[in-house]
Formats: sequence, structure tokens, C-alpha cells
Amino acid sequence: MGLWQSLGSYTVAGLPAIWWLVPASSLIALFYSFLLHHKVKQYEEGTPEMVSVARAIRGGAVAYLVRQYRVIALVVFAVFLLFVVLAWRGLISVLTPFSVLLGALLCAAGGIIGMGTATRASVRTAHAARGSLNRALRVAMEGGAVTGLAVVGLALLNASLAFLALYYLVPPHLYRGDQRLVEIANILVSGVSGASIVALAARVGGGIFTKAADVGADLVGKVEAGIPEDDPRNPAVIADSVGDNVGDVAGMGSDLYESYIGSLLATVALGVSATVARGASLTAQLQYVTMPLVLAAFGTVWSIACLGLVRVRDDDGIEQVIQAMDRGLACATAGVAAIALPLAFALQLERPWQMWCAVLIGLAVGAIIGKTSGYYTSAAYHPTRNLAEQALSGTAPVIIEGMGVGMRSVAVPVVVVCIGIAASYYLAGGAGDMLGGLYGVGVAAVGMLSTLGFTMSTDAFGPIADNAGGIAEMAGLAPHVRHRTDALDAAGNTTAATGKGFAIGSAALTALLLLAAFLDQIHFELVHLCGVQAVSVLGRLIPIHEVRLIDLVTYYDISLFNPAVIVGLFVGNAAVFYFSAMTISAVGRTASQMVQEVRRQFRGIAGIMDRTAQPDYARCVDIATLGAQKEMVKPALLAVVVPLVMGVLFGPAGIVGLLAGSLASGFALALMMANSGAAWDNAKKHIEAGAHEGKGGDAHRAAVVGDTVGDPFKDTSGPSINTLIKLMAVVGIVLAGLIASLGQAGLLGQLINGW
Repeated sequence: MGLWQSLGSYTVAGLPAIWWLVPASSLIALFYSFLLHHKVKQYEEGTPEMVSVARAIRGGAVAYLVRQYRVIALVVFAVFLLFVVLAWRGLISVLTPFSVLLGALLCAAGGIIGMGTATRASVRTAHAARGSLNRALRVAMEGGAVTGLAVVGLALLNASLAFLALYYLVPPHLYRGDQRLVEIANILVSGVSGASIVALAARVGGGIFTKAADVGADLVGKVEAGIPEDDPRNPAVIADSVGDNVGDVAGMGSDLYESYIGSLLATVALGVSATVARGASLTAQLQYVTMPLVLAAFGTVWSIACLGLVRVRDDDGIEQVIQAMDRGLACATAGVAAIALPLAFALQLERPWQMWCAVLIGLAVGAIIGKTSGYYTSAAYHPTRNLAEQALSGTAPVIIEGMGVGMRSVAVPVVVVCIGIAASYYLAGGAGDMLGGLYGVGVAAVGMLSTLGFTMSTDAFGPIADNAGGIAEMAGLAPHVRHRTDALDAAGNTTAATGKGFAIGSAALTALLLLAAFLDQIHFELVHLCGVQAVSVLGRLIPIHEVRLIDLVTYYDISLFNPAVIVGLFVGNAAVFYFSAMTISAVGRTASQMVQEVRRQFRGIAGIMDRTAQPDYARCVDIATLGAQKEMVKPALLAVVVPLVMGVLFGPAGIVGLLAGSLASGFALALMMANSGAAWDNAKKHIEAGAHEGKGGDAHRAAVVGDTVGDPFKDTSGPSINTLIKLMAVVGIVLAGLIASLGQAGLLGQLINGW
């Protein structure tokens, strides 16, 4: 490893030479994303009927995003003004509000770029399916790759540009202390709140839109009217296709951008704090900053190479499509595993072998969670096949068994994540160095997300294939075209379920890192805001610069014997469930309006069923749009208000309890919802493929109802919980100065003690 160590010793402009791979890889990813977008646009769109349907879908998606981001822009601007006030009062850095704006802008851009390509790729995928399955697969994968590479490219650009600006361009007097790198890391982590706000609103709003339209289209069209899925006679069919793009592409892209950047920057912050606590040099601090960023950068470039492995023969089916995607993911994973060890030696990290093991643990945890989700949700395995069989007995058994499948699916991921956290923590030296151990957990999380360029490409592939099938049906293409798009769609459902499990697992690790970053920020604020010189820990006065993270835990009495922690645990659990209830009810209310509108059109517009009159598609799109805009605000406010109230009233102990409670319950609930919903969906598709009397039978009608119950589970509430728990953690970090200024027990403790 001597060659690698000498390579790591070189510097360019004061930074490790390897660090400059980060902005380079971001530009490579963005350039390749642009090339793929241009390539997709060059493919033929097909018949005039296909072009007309595709334009209607694209127009509805663009109109929705314009309205959505007007609302989000107002929210982000209000948060920016609030942070400006906090900065003016000296409670946060004056640079934090601008970091928040940058994070919000790039997070929104990732989703918008992906959706813009997806709406174009769907019609071209449908046209390619007229020729061959492999050609359709390649078009859909290239369209999905635009989303995956744009998101990771923008995230790496965010991290590298923000770091360079803060490190080189900001005058020293704008920093609040002499530990400049510590404050830079804290500013970067605080900036994640901008991405979190955008991601939460996009996920919730897009999820409400797509599932309200989907439920309305399925219940009235397939169950009541008995017409096929995506039949052009269904007034909600265009809204359903629009929803696939705004929810499963734009919303998903923003969500995973936030997970990715949050994991990277939280690990950077913990690396800086761990090295500063050991009294390490600036060179060592920069090496610990570089490790997670370069690991992610290499994973991004290697993922581009592995995308070319996703190919099938034209006579292949869904199993071969999934195997092709698994082959590409295995290649991406192997590449990251191979580079991590020489990278750890090049950067001269302490415990390089152990850091490599942490990367391997993260990759393994992500793979196991993904495979577990695939097992419980794919029609190739017993759980979903048994769920389809339950449909023979009616709707109630389908719903009961689907809930059971989702609950059982939680066990393995929870155990695996627990093992991964413990192993990476102790391998990185957590027994004697808490910050060092948590840095190891962060490296594991980054390892898990390092292949995100590939996994997100396969995730975005799903809604493109789904839309392609809808366009084929609405444009009246030959049955073999729909057969091919259905094979891609079924594979997309499995990759989407795998991707959701992967995203939820990474969110759990990221939330843990943000929890540690919160305590680290509290320590910083005690020094630079409150001017604390020493703290009393178990009767011993410790100078503030010698205080370790475990000392802060003792100082703030963060234990189960402190009522503030218990209150926080209960509130955190309740917040997750109440948030889920708000989003599910929002889907229900909007879907109810959609159902009534579709029924009204079937009754009131003569000639729809015999195809002599056209439904009013625009009215259904408008209902879904208005419902999503109205309903997404309250859940977003919950994520900001709850940590603010808990932190002000109960102090750091209350926040830690809140974040721990929301993490524990949110991780399990999100997995259960995502996997239940996917299992219901694939059980329905298994029946539609010919099992249990096929389409139109009693089992099919029961499965459709189960699928509509699962729609808000898997595409609205479940994925949104990821962002909820991370946003609450980031809000806690941003408000750390205010919370620290209120003392050990918070405002409530002050009032009680004064009384």
C-alpha cells in the first residue's frame, strides 16, 4: 500500500489531490446525464396517437410541478428569512441561510431534470417495445439513468462547490471560532435542511397526486366499470400517468438527493469532529473529510460503466430483466468494495482495514435490505403468491395478509441494520472513541449509498415502463407491445420495492449520524455562542475544549431516567404515526373527489363507453393537483414545528428523545408500509398475468381493492417517513444555538425552577 499512501500525501491548492475527484466526478455524471437525455430525445416517438397521449402527460406533469414549486419556493423563502433572523441574533452562522438555499435549489433541480426526461422516455419506450424487449429496456434504462446520474451529480456538486466556497472564499472574520473546518462542516450539514424541505414537500405532494389518481382510476374504471387498466375511456387515466412522473420520478429524485447529501455531509462533520477531538492536524482533518466524498465520487463514475450491463434477449421475460439489473448492481458494488481499501490507505486513515470493513458492511446491509424487500414483494416468491391466493376468498383476506406480509418483512432489515451499526461502530474504535465509532457508521452509510447512481436509475426505470404500458394501451398498440411493457413494468415494481427498502435503510443510518451531529453542534454552540468555559460532569469540572460526546450525554442527562427523554421518545413515535395518518388521509380525501368525478363523467358524458365521446382528462388532473397542493403543507409544517417545540421546552435531552423515537418507529413503519403496498400491487399483477382466473374475476377485483389500499402506503406515507425523520434531525441541528442558549433543561425547566 506504499504507492497509495504516497499518492494520498500529494496536495493541490491545500487539499488532498484525491479530493479533486469529487467535483470532477460530479461534472462527469452531469455531462453523461445530459448526453443520455439528448440520446433519449433522438429516439422515435411512434404514432400520432402515441405522441398526443405523451404530450398530454408531459403537459400535466409540467403544470403540476410549476404549481408545486411555487408553493415550495414560498416555504423555502420563509425558512431563509427565519434563518437570516437567527443569524442576525448570532444563533447560527451568517452563512447558513445561503447553504440552505443552495441545497434547496439543487434538490429541486434533480427531481425536475429526471421528470423532464422520464416524460419523454415513456413514449419512446412504448415505441421501442413494438420492435424488441431489449430495445425497450435500454430506452427505459437510459431515461432512468438521467435521473440517477443527475441526482448524484448535483449532490456531489453541492458538496464540493459549497466546501470550496467556504474554505477559500469566505473571510476568516465571518467564522465564529478558530476551528474553521468544524464550522464549515456544521454549515454544510445545516444546509441539508433546504434539501429536506424540498424533498418532503415533493414526496408528499407527488405521492398524494399519483395515488389519488391511481385509486380513482382503479376503483371506478377496473372494479366498477370493468374496463382494462389504462383504458382511454377512463377519465383519470392521464392523471394516473402524470402522477407516476411527479411522484415516482420527481418526488423520488428529491427524496434520494436529500438522503445522499445528508449522509455524505453528516459523515464529513463527524470526521472533522473526531479528528479535532484527538488533536489531529489540519491535514488529517482534510483526509477524513475526503474519504466519504471520494468513495461516493468513485461509486458514481463506476455506476456509469455498469449501466451498460443491463441487457436482455428479446425472448426473455421478467426474470431475465431483473437478473440483468442485478448483474449491473453486483458490478457496481464490487467496484466500490475494491477501491475502498486502497483509498483508506491513500488517505492514511487510522484503522484503514477497519474502515474498509465498514464500507463492506454498508454495501452488505444495503444488498440484504434490498433482497429482503424483493423477496416479500415479488410475485416470484411465496409471500406475494400466497397473497394473490388469498384474493380467492375476498377483499378482507387480501388486506389482512398484505398487512401481515409487510410486518414480517420488517424483521430481517431491522436485525441487519442493528448488526451493521454495531459492527461498523466498534470496528472504527467506538469503544474508546465515540466520534470515531460514529464516523465508521457514517462510512458504512456512504458505502451503502455509493452505488446510488445505479440503484436510482433502476428505480426511475419503473415509472417510465409503467407509463409506456399506459401509452401503449391508450394509443391502441398491438397486444405484444403491452406484453413487453408489462414485463418491464413488473420488473420495475420489484426494483422500486427494492429501492424503497434501500432508501429506508440508508435513511436510518443517516438519521443516526444527524443525531450525533446535533450533539456535536450543541458542543460547538456552548463554546462559541454561550461562552461556556467548563462543564460539570459527575462532580468533575471539565474544560469545554476537552469535553467528549459522552460527556455531553452525561451533562444533559440523556438517559431513560430523564423525563425529557421519555417525553421525546413518545412524541417522536406519535409524530411518525400522526404524519402517516395525515398523508394517508390526504390521499383518501383527494381520491374520494377523483372517484366522484370519474363516476360523474361516466354517467354524464354520453358516448364515453362506446368511444364516441372523449372524457374530460384535464378535470381529473386539476383535482389531483389542487388536492396535492392543499394537503402537502400541514405534514411539512409538522416536521419543523415538533422539533422546535421539543427543543425549546425540553432542551437537548428532549430533542435526542424525539429523534430516537422517530427513528426507531419510523424505520419499521416505513418498511412495513412500502413492502405491504408493493406486495399488494404485485399480487394484483400476478393475477392479471393469468393466475386465479386472471383479469375480471372475483380474485382480481379483490386484489385491485388491496392494491388501492396499498397505494398510499408504498408511494406516499412510507417513502415520506424517510424524509420526516431526517428533516426533524436537521431542524434540531439548525436550532442547536437557540436550544443551547436555553440551558440544560430548556425553557420548561427554567420556568419550573424559577417557580
